[in-house]
Amino acid sequence: MRFLYYDRIDSIEPNRSIKGIKTFTLSEEFLRGHFTKQPLVPGVIYIEAMAQLLGWLIIYSNNFNLSSVMTLVEDVSLSSNLRPGFKAEIQGEIINTSKRDTLGKAWIISEGREIARMNRIIYSHFHRVDPEMLKRWFYYYSGIKA
Repeated sequence: MRFLYYDRIDSIEPNRSIKGIKTFTLSEEFLRGHFTKQPLVPGVIYIEAMAQLLGWLIIYSNNFNLSSVMTLVEDVSLSSNLRPGFKAEIQGEIINTSKRDTLGKAWIISEGREIARMNRIIYSHFHRVDPEMLKRWFYYYSGIKA
């Protein structure tokens, strides 16, 4: 099972920004057997959604020649009491990048209201990428065939 916390990418500008959409439904796997009376989307899922989308921007901006791993998250704000059944727009920006790491920020907006924000997220870069693994990653996570 894969846990991909964005449904689609609407726009991507290499080395700058990315926008995507996620619809949080009641059938999400993370809600199974949890929050049975009043289901809520856990805040950590928002963090993961922002991290995944921004990670995709970093990998894409480097022509898939590196892997990126989230190593630091700071200055995070999350809304509580959000029930499944809403569509969220996830946005991310690269603030600064080097050969070793990337600094970015990301936020989520739903119905014109900001529901989550990370003002500082750092990804470390790993430059050894297995081409066969990358082809499988393309297929499973992007719907693009390499």
